[in-house]
Amino acid sequence: MLTDRLSANREIEDHMTEDRVALVTGANKGIGFAIAAGLGGQGWKVGVGARDDARREEAVQRLRADGVDAFGVPLDVTDDASVAAAAALVEQEAGRLDALVNNAGITGGGPQEPTVVDPDLLLRVVQTNVVGVVRVTNALLPLLRRSPSPRIVNVSSSVGSLTLQTTPGAFVGPIAAAYSPSKSFLNAVTIQYAKELEGTDVLINAACPGFVATDLNGHRGTRSVEQGAATPIRLATLPDGGPTGRFFDDEGVVPW
Repeated sequence: MLTDRLSANREIEDHMTEDRVALVTGANKGIGFAIAAGLGGQGWKVGVGARDDARREEAVQRLRADGVDAFGVPLDVTDDASVAAAAALVEQEAGRLDALVNNAGITGGGPQEPTVVDPDLLLRVVQTNVVGVVRVTNALLPLLRRSPSPRIVNVSSSVGSLTLQTTPGAFVGPIAAAYSPSKSFLNAVTIQYAKELEGTDVLINAACPGFVATDLNGHRGTRSVEQGAATPIRLATLPDGGPTGRFFDDEGVVPW
């Protein structure tokens, strides 16, 4: 009887693993696509969130060709209606959500020296990198709460670390009065979510992928998209009782 129960429990656990569902924003290319591919390779059903219809469909087809159970999610994180429609689509496709990876982000272009930055540019960056994360997270939380182990990962950057920014001799990228502070803002918002969701099953953390070669930096990065995706994937698949309200990269905890 004990053997039968253990076998049944393993079957249930395997079924739950196979049924896990993730939504990755900005997943049509770069780090987002690599995150989707990595989770899909672990047996997750993956929603590919992206604004561009053609690129989104191409990404879905590439993932499916590799055996990933992927579906497209039209999603503009700056638009309330688009986000609401995306949440409804995920519910229709999967009925719940186990991991939300807020990866979509922009640098905003330049110049970004604080004495010359265009305030409208700064607002556009914050609208995508911070407000968009809040908008998507709040819309998807009802579905996340249906999961036995809900996880939220906010893709941030070490340039948002105020500790590193103020460490003498530390280089954390060029002066950027829009992009870098947007990541500091995102880190702060991540902490506030963790405080509010304390005592629930929801674990929320920020991830730094490192200096990855993507369109965002003109492919000047020194890391591959697969390397950049490693930490977000790890945080999306944290076991119950794992950390929350923290900031991580491949080497461990990043100071806020």
